Amino acid sequence: MLSDKLQDAFNGQLNAEYYSSYLYLSMAAYFESINLPGFAHWMEVQAKEEMTHAMKFYEHIAGRRGRVTLRAVEAPPTAWKSPLAAFEDAFKHEQKVTAMIADLVKLAAADKDDAAGIFLQWFVTEQVEEEKQTDEVVQQCKLVGDSAQILMIDRALAQRE
Repeated sequence: MLSDKLQDAFNGQLNAEYYSSYLYLSMAAYFESINLPGFAHWMEVQAKEEMTHAMKFYEHIAGRRGRVTLRAVEAPPTAWKSPLAAFEDAFKHEQKVTAMIADLVKLAAADKDDAAGIFLQWFVTEQVEEEKQTDEVVQQCKLVGDSAQILMIDRALAQRE
């Protein structure tokens, strides 16, 4: 069973994963509104992935006889000044999530909850990938600036599975 402290922290992370999904869906809507369907597709895939992360926390809590408590999900921003600004926000958000996962790892270790620690290791590895993928798009957008080459990046991002 999860301790009350770890259960509360995992419920907080569940909420954070739902927020991440909302954030990326909001970014997808922004990209659709400025006619960048490839960027929108990338963010839609990301939103679905974040929902999967939320469900992993849900299942872990429930599977260990914990109590899942759903909380209100904060509304995300809805507009950005550029594709680069949106992806910079996404990258900062992924860094924040990485720090949150690291805090959970420390909490699980302090709680001597090996099952929670093992569960969280998947997220530690996943966050390395999340930051890398998002930063790659940030760096590409920086390289092309406001030029028409952004459309080439748009086409490439449409290929994400």
